[in-house]
Order: sequence, then C-alpha cells, then structure tokens
Amino acid sequence: MLDDLKDNNRRWAERKVSADPGFFKRLEAQQSPKYLWIGCADSRVPANEIVGMDPGELFVHRNVANLAPPQDANYLSVLQFAVEVLKVEHILVVGHYGCGGVAAAIDGQRRGLVDHWLHPIREVYGTAKTQLEALPEREKHDRLCELNVIRQVKNVGSDVFVQDAWARGQKLSVHGWVYSISNGLVTDMDVTVASAADVERLEVKPRL
Repeated sequence: MLDDLKDNNRRWAERKVSADPGFFKRLEAQQSPKYLWIGCADSRVPANEIVGMDPGELFVHRNVANLAPPQDANYLSVLQFAVEVLKVEHILVVGHYGCGGVAAAIDGQRRGLVDHWLHPIREVYGTAKTQLEALPEREKHDRLCELNVIRQVKNVGSDVFVQDAWARGQKLSVHGWVYSISNGLVTDMDVTVASAADVERLEVKPRL
C-alpha cells in the first residue's frame, strides 16, 4: 500500500515538472502564502484542492472539528507564525457539514481524551440549545457546525497575536466558511472580522 503512495508521489512530481519546469525551484526558494486555513482534519476536506491552490499558496492548520482554542500551543504556534512571520492577510476558519467531531460532541457517548478536546463545541451547543433542539436532527448538526465556525472566528479574532497585528496596522481579516462534502462548495458565513471592534460585535447565534 505504501508503495502505491510513493508511486503516486513520483507521478505527481513528474506532472508538476512537465507542466512547469521551475515549479519546485520556486517553491524551494520561498514560502509566501497570503492565507492561513484553519480546518478540520477530516480526510474528505482537502484544503488546497477545495480552493484550487498549489503548494506554497496556503498555510494550513487542521485538527478535529476545526477548533481554535486559546489554550492549544500547537494552534497558537501556527497562528503566531502565520501572522508575524508569513504576514498572511486572510485567516480562513473552515468547518464542514456532516462533521463527525461536531456530532460526537453532543451525542452523549464517552470517547476519552477527544471528549475534552470537543468541550468547546458543547459550550456553543449549550448557548443555543433551545433553538437547536427545535430543529430536525440533520439540520441541528448543520447549524451547530455553523455556530462552531463562528465561535472559532471569534476565538481567532480575540487572540493577542491577531489583536496586536491590528493595533500595529497590519492588514488582516478572519473569515468563517462551511464546506459541503455533498457538492464541494463553500458557504461564506458572512462573519468576517478585520478589527477588534468587529470581534466585539460578532454574535454566536443560530440563523433561524
């Protein structure tokens, strides 16, 4: 099985060089993406492919249920590097409908360590429980996926690295998208923040 992956890699590299002989030389020379993607680790959500970008054009951080928790050193290290070193101009928080992590957060089953990781989603669910419980099951999960994205946009915008960037006049926006595995399209949640004031105004509530 791994031999298949290595063969695929060689064919991919050959196709790249055939189409653009200087591709890897340019890639080796620098990394200057304008975008940071914070997305779910789900294997069905390939970040670069969804937005049609080549390697080097998108800085990517992925975890279960596309969280941006203020206590996670891994996420914070990626965020700081993207903002302060790479000087990205856009941070995309991208969830997806049918997210197993979102469903697992509220199904009542015990899974161990991942339950702790998913706790922020249960908090989001708790703030809108009355409205969400009135919806059919599928629609409830879809709404919670959206609310989770909005909550994470607020987390990113509230972080000191982002706040400091805005304070020094750095061009930086945080966006919230939800990807549909069923049709391959993203929905912009229209919760873009580009200043500390924008973050203060952002509300995490269901669209009813």
